[in-house]
Amino acid sequence: MTQDFTRSTRRLRIGLIANRGHQDAPDSALVQLLRGAKAALQTLQPEMIVVGRTLDAMISHGLIDCCPVHERFPYGRDGGLMKLVSRVVDSDPARAVDAVIYLIDPVDPSSIFPEALALKRQCVIHGKPFLSTLAAAREWLELEAYALQAPVDISVDASLNSSFIFANEGIALIAHDAMKNRMLALAEKHFTLLDQFAHRYATGTTGGLLNQLAQKIKGQEAGKHWVQPFLSGPLGGDAQIAELVLDKQIRRILFLEDPHVARQHEADIQLLERAARTVTAYATVISDADGSDRWLSLLTRRAAHS
Repeated sequence: MTQDFTRSTRRLRIGLIANRGHQDAPDSALVQLLRGAKAALQTLQPEMIVVGRTLDAMISHGLIDCCPVHERFPYGRDGGLMKLVSRVVDSDPARAVDAVIYLIDPVDPSSIFPEALALKRQCVIHGKPFLSTLAAAREWLELEAYALQAPVDISVDASLNSSFIFANEGIALIAHDAMKNRMLALAEKHFTLLDQFAHRYATGTTGGLLNQLAQKIKGQEAGKHWVQPFLSGPLGGDAQIAELVLDKQIRRILFLEDPHVARQHEADIQLLERAARTVTAYATVISDADGSDRWLSLLTRRAAHS
């Protein structure tokens, strides 16, 4: 179950890693994240579990003060990422991480190493946020700080191009077969929020089910085309949505994955995630059901201040 950080009696612990292409430049994603989220980090005061070279980059950029409480993990080549996977699943609250920020460069081959794929999978299984784009990490930190009554950081709105004004935004809603009922429950609970988006997109059966839900809530005609359905994922729906992400017509992707089944269209799923990571400062992917509920709730509250 995803932890409610507003009620936590201990310091929030976040795993942090960035691929090399997101570390070195003065305007790298890592630099943009730590500088841009400075106010949120001051509010949250997290302990960061940082994989070797990422910590080196923070030091070289003079950003270590953004995360004064931290633990160094080995370099990736020495098992640092593997150790981070272990901390995701650890049952000891003194060792476990609550969320992972992994700024993934889509052209870095290490992003598809087994430990990288396992890190995301275990986060989904254990209901912990896995944030693989700059936009996702920036938004998540802002929302969690806001949940602790921090003042709204209007710089987030500026850096993400007013992303909390949903009348200008598109969202994709995707769910594997075992997660479709969860998607419908989330959509019904957060219907008012989702209805604010200019455009809603979905793959295959999920789109039809969401339109049926919208007809029940809004009426037969008003809800008939509430979601624009694409092909099912295995037939190319993920690729259709990926194109809209790359064209910056879809900023947020809510993708409820079932990590317990073999998926013949795994390449399509990775294609969609890669599209989001290609426009890392723009797109957000949220994949676990419990975290999605919290994310949508905080989006509702935060949007009132945009």
